[in-house]
Amino acid sequence: MRPTARPSSARAPASLREPRLQPMKHSATNKRKLKESSAESAENISQVQKILRERFCHHCAAGKLFGMEQQYRHLLEVLKRTTVHGESNSALIIGPRGSGKTALLNHVLKDLREMKQVRENLLEVHLNGLLQTNDKVALKEITRQLQLENVVGDKVFGSFAENLAFLLEALRKGDRTSSCPILFVLDEFDLFVHHKNQTLLYNLFDISQSAQTPVTVIGLTCRQDILELLEKRVKSRFSHRQIYLMNSFDFKQYIKIFKKQLSLPDEFPDESFAQKWNNNVQHLSEDKTVQNVLQNLFHHTKDLRSLHLLLMLAGSAVTVHHPLLTAADLQEASRQHSTDSKANIVHGLSVLEICLIIAMKHLNEVYDGEPFNFQMVYNEFQKFIQRKAHSMYNFEKPVVMKAFEHLLQLELVKPLERPSVRAQREYLLMKLLLDSSQIMEALQVYPNCPTDVKQWAASSLSWL
Repeated sequence: MRPTARPSSARAPASLREPRLQPMKHSATNKRKLKESSAESAENISQVQKILRERFCHHCAAGKLFGMEQQYRHLLEVLKRTTVHGESNSALIIGPRGSGKTALLNHVLKDLREMKQVRENLLEVHLNGLLQTNDKVALKEITRQLQLENVVGDKVFGSFAENLAFLLEALRKGDRTSSCPILFVLDEFDLFVHHKNQTLLYNLFDISQSAQTPVTVIGLTCRQDILELLEKRVKSRFSHRQIYLMNSFDFKQYIKIFKKQLSLPDEFPDESFAQKWNNNVQHLSEDKTVQNVLQNLFHHTKDLRSLHLLLMLAGSAVTVHHPLLTAADLQEASRQHSTDSKANIVHGLSVLEICLIIAMKHLNEVYDGEPFNFQMVYNEFQKFIQRKAHSMYNFEKPVVMKAFEHLLQLELVKPLERPSVRAQREYLLMKLLLDSSQIMEALQVYPNCPTDVKQWAASSLSWL
């Protein structure tokens, strides 16, 4: 009798048999590697976002100043004389909003604090015209920042000058050379000019001229005519040092600023990722689409805050699955950056309110921008309803009035005069705060807008 044949799998040589445990070991190793690499990339992305946030959202003194090296040297010299040699001084930094006044001052202060002889030898008082709206509030803030609340206690002073003199006397450590210098930074300097009798400015400038505690007063303002606003006695005590900041760079420098603002620093933990990121930024700066986006922004405003906002919007698209910026990200950021807020409001209006806006648009075109009243708008709307009676519902006048008042609340329409008790609401003169292009663009994306309404908005004025 023949022996029973063994199953074919049993006859298979050992070399051909599939090992069962090894693949599991491999897959576990691969999973661990994947997990580690994803954790590393997540850490890198987190670091990138932190660096970009600090650059774009805060007035941090990281990075480089662009096109203001001369102003930097001038301001540094003024503050060095105060902190090192005990000289009192005053200066104004003048430039449009977003030109880098605060950034310049922060850079200078950062570099000053790194000097050994300055580090523990400078007191800073930061005041803002938007917050310290009168001299009493400003004095309280000065006391708080100089940490002299305990010294002042319940003392009553005869005048502002006495109070300030007492505060400075409390800080003195001896003669002028050994006194601790104080830096007063007045942001929104032009608002301090409107304080009663300009007492704060007078006393600060007076101290900076006299042989008391070394004091430097730095004012930041965007008004070119600031000296004309100062009283004669205040102006005579001001040193007339003025540091002007104007964004005078051309588009080539603007591209360099774009690269510098997006590039990662040399000390970034993961060198290979930083290299990859910086190479990508270089490619982006040479990309035609990106250059067009930047050129549009550059021609609109050279304000670096606008560039920071654009880059912040683009940078928010960076994730673990999308680790590098693309031209599409910048295009989308540009679209969001230039979104018209008023056109966005139009998207949420009812069809009746849209019709009233179109009626106002036609009145503007007929009467060449002259003001109108509700009755004129209502008559215009009625003409449209009579022509399109089959497709549009004829609303009653009180309903139309309610819709008109809603447009007034949304500030799409502005009254030219204050409403009085005697004047009827229907005859108050109004002005439309939207132009034709805004209305047409909003209608293009308005959901389910009736065709007749679109045609009415785009039509000529032949029937009027």
